[in-house]
Amino acid sequence: MTLADELARQQRSISVAEFFEKNKHLLGFDSPTRGIITTIKEAVDNALDACEEAGVLPDIYVRVTRTGPDTFRISVEDNGPGIVPEQVPFVFGKLLYGSRFHQIRQSRGQQGIGISAAVLYAQLTTGIPTLVISRTGPEEAAFRFLIQIDIQTNEPVIIRKEKIDWDRTHGTLVQVEFRSTIAAKKKLLEYLKYTSIVNPHARITVEMEGETALFERVSDEAIACPKTIMPHPHGIEIGQLMRMIAASRAACGEFLVTSFSRVGKKTAHEICRAAGISPDTPVSSLSPAEQKKLLSAMQNAKVPAPTTQVCLSPIGEDLIVRSLEKEFQMDFVKARTRPGSVYSGHPFLVEAAIGYGGKLPADGNAIILRFANRVPLMYQQGACAITGCIAGITWKNYNVAQAGLPTGPLLIMVHVASTNVPFTSESKDAIAGIPEIEREVTLVLQELGRELKTYLSRRDKSRLAEDRARAVCAIIPDIASKVAEIVELPVPDTSLIEGRLMRRVVVKKMSRDGRVTIEVRNHMATTNVLSLYDISRNPAEDARPAPSFATELDGEYTRMWQLEIPPGGVWTAEYSGTGGGTVQVRGIPPENIAVVDLDAE
Repeated sequence: MTLADELARQQRSISVAEFFEKNKHLLGFDSPTRGIITTIKEAVDNALDACEEAGVLPDIYVRVTRTGPDTFRISVEDNGPGIVPEQVPFVFGKLLYGSRFHQIRQSRGQQGIGISAAVLYAQLTTGIPTLVISRTGPEEAAFRFLIQIDIQTNEPVIIRKEKIDWDRTHGTLVQVEFRSTIAAKKKLLEYLKYTSIVNPHARITVEMEGETALFERVSDEAIACPKTIMPHPHGIEIGQLMRMIAASRAACGEFLVTSFSRVGKKTAHEICRAAGISPDTPVSSLSPAEQKKLLSAMQNAKVPAPTTQVCLSPIGEDLIVRSLEKEFQMDFVKARTRPGSVYSGHPFLVEAAIGYGGKLPADGNAIILRFANRVPLMYQQGACAITGCIAGITWKNYNVAQAGLPTGPLLIMVHVASTNVPFTSESKDAIAGIPEIEREVTLVLQELGRELKTYLSRRDKSRLAEDRARAVCAIIPDIASKVAEIVELPVPDTSLIEGRLMRRVVVKKMSRDGRVTIEVRNHMATTNVLSLYDISRNPAEDARPAPSFATELDGEYTRMWQLEIPPGGVWTAEYSGTGGGTVQVRGIPPENIAVVDLDAE
């Protein structure tokens, strides 16, 4: 036997399951720490996609339970439409099986790898089958499956299938058990928090090691599910065109109109004319040379970009701001959604937000939140085009310190939505440096940077005005008191002098002998309607008048009063306490307000 014969005997094909079993790092299962996050990510993504397709508000429950020293059971349950019993084994037990790969629209998952890869990882580390329960409606029975994957054939193996009683009318539960570690607990909670930010219509509850966290929805309106569009002539390649031609029996002109987006009858005839082909020629009869001419004519034709309103699902500026305000306490936050654009025939759009101040960390680099198709990107930040765009902006032009990346109490969020997000790897952790996407990210961040600069400039002016107001409110009464003492007359009312000097709504906060007083005077010529927020560590249960509402979070109390103050009017509130904290006024322009804490140095 020759060496060639021996080598030939060793050669064989491998299944995709066998490939990913040996290369699980490509799918995000490169370590036990990351494995638990990737598993939950894939299950939650599937749940959100399913709920959106059914048009229901997602209620997702995640449970992490320790079953051994280094083994964990992950359960993710949703209220989606469920999966028909015949499809359950293939969805969870066959890699590269799904419904979205051939659809040109925005979706979280596309290749059909994610959740089946988690099944594969569990099988590899513990050998325990994955449990799936699914029900498609109140009139249908619920089915319980135990599933594994045949590695050599990439086919599902049904260990058990049975009908059960389930108290859910519809939905799916998947339970996976594998070797891992809870060392990434903080990062896992961050992933779920960030998921709630870009999915403001979802409610996510997580139970882990006896602790429960709730990420409440901020919108009660289910989002419209993106619709599938046809491929665009500028994003097609010769191999794909050949497959489409082989499956068509239409004439060339009709083929172009029915198989591609934004191609009308007139444009189809222009493409055929440029390719030297009659529109009535059966497309299946085109020779390879004619097919290449047709492709060249298609890509040189002036065809409008694909419509982004149909196939994409942007979050929206208002919901981005509300979601960020729910999870981060900031003094300033703005969001922008760029108009839709296209790269290589693939529609995409970029949304971004900037937050500043509040309880953001004052030291170190800015917090960077990266998202693609409403999914947080938690790893490989340095390899992502979004990070490169952020670092490439001269933030000092916007009054923000910079050391490579911007520094200080700053949050930057960028969301890229596309029918085909160009990830750098199968684990979908970073976006590739596509020039068109980088340009849109840079433009939206520069726009937000200008708004931040305006805010910081106004804040600095407001601080100067508040310092002056503090001087007026603190020094003039003292001067009046001393002069009255010298001339032996009653202390005069100095509020009129304050009004002439400031001509604003003046808010004073002071504490004396265990009592906190907040006084609001309207020195303007018009009636003002405003909301007054007092935030401190004083419970102030005896506040008079009582606030419109009061909340407590981590030992900090927030009280809000709704006020309507006529010209020259005065409003006062008192409660027991030691002072401290902050007072904020909303409802009137900042330049018309002077907030003075008389206890401050």
